[in-house]
Amino acid sequence: METTTPTTQATPTTQNPPAAQPDRSETESKRSLVPARDFRTQLSRTGSPGFRVGLAIGVIVLLVAGIFIYRYLGSYESTDDAQVDGHINSVSARVAGHVVRLNVQDNQFVQAGTVLVEIDPADYQVALQRAQADLADARAMATAAGVDVPITSVSTSSQISSTQAEADSARAGIQATRQQAEAAQAQLQQAEANDVKAQNDLGRYKQLVDKEEISRQQYDQAVAASGASAAAVRAARANADAAVQQIAQAQGKLAQAEANWRNANTAPKQMAVTRAKAASAYAEVQRKLADVQQARLNLQYTKIVAPIAGLVSDRSVEVGQNVVPGQELMKIIPLDDIWVTANFKETQLRNVKAGQPVTIEVDATGKKYKGKVESVAGASGARFSLLPPENATGNYVKVVQRIPVKIVLDPGENKNHELRPGMSVVPKVWIRE
Repeated sequence: METTTPTTQATPTTQNPPAAQPDRSETESKRSLVPARDFRTQLSRTGSPGFRVGLAIGVIVLLVAGIFIYRYLGSYESTDDAQVDGHINSVSARVAGHVVRLNVQDNQFVQAGTVLVEIDPADYQVALQRAQADLADARAMATAAGVDVPITSVSTSSQISSTQAEADSARAGIQATRQQAEAAQAQLQQAEANDVKAQNDLGRYKQLVDKEEISRQQYDQAVAASGASAAAVRAARANADAAVQQIAQAQGKLAQAEANWRNANTAPKQMAVTRAKAASAYAEVQRKLADVQQARLNLQYTKIVAPIAGLVSDRSVEVGQNVVPGQELMKIIPLDDIWVTANFKETQLRNVKAGQPVTIEVDATGKKYKGKVESVAGASGARFSLLPPENATGNYVKVVQRIPVKIVLDPGENKNHELRPGMSVVPKVWIRE
């Protein structure tokens, strides 16, 4: 089999003639002319009055903006080491007892005076009744002791007067009995003298009657006179003895009257004792009255009330629990008395003063509140820590300290009670207006 080989025909190629090369001097002249023209155009634009005015305005705007930014950044001091602060009032029991009722829950808002917890009052009611009974008894005893004072005063006064009179009467009685004794003694002597005469007369009459010189009747009369005189002697002697006995009795009465008078003279001391007993009885009344008041207070303390209006938090008491005095039952946060504690660096406090306005941004609410600086703390926060720094150890490294600053809110800023103690805030203290 034959193989046919195609015949390739040569196609004639037309070549363009080479372009004419430009003149080298002409090319260089063109290159030198174009940049010079552009440069002149640029020079004409930058040198135009409009460009210069715009450039000046731009520079002025930048300077003004820089000044405003500098003044704004230098017009306040700010820190993120700040938080909302407030009082945390602890509510505790004042008496021991069994909790029978709980009237509040956590996070409940209460007004001042609201009854929070009730303790079983039965024991304290009995104690109050006992104290009232003791008070009534003490008052009765004090009344009796008070009545004894004037009675004793009158009695002792009359006793002194009567014993003095008795003593004077006894002395007078002794004097009278002595005189009576002297009279009786004189009568005795007279009777004895009469008796001696009568006996002598009897002896003579007996001799005469024996001689019958006188009558028997005269002799009998002499005998009778002798007997009468002897009887008169015995009577006079008895009277004299009786007078002596009366003197002894009068002396005994005087001794008794003087003893009574001395006893009556102790009346001032007795009055002092009586008044002291009355004062003691009155003091006992006061003590019993204090016991009644304390018992009444203890009965009131069985109802634990809110000391201030606020939000109940951290409640730990339950119904049926036995509580003791001083045991913490819950806390109340008064949301109407809220402030901000901002811990500024000490280098930030050069221009911070009380009364400066503050803008407070709260992280929790995203809102801004207005306030003012109230005061700066008396020491740095480190000084109030449990272990304050001791810089006298030799290994001292200077650390910028932070000083707490108290910032109070303007009236009405927290009227909806959104702020809570512990919330993080960012305050800005405007040191320049």
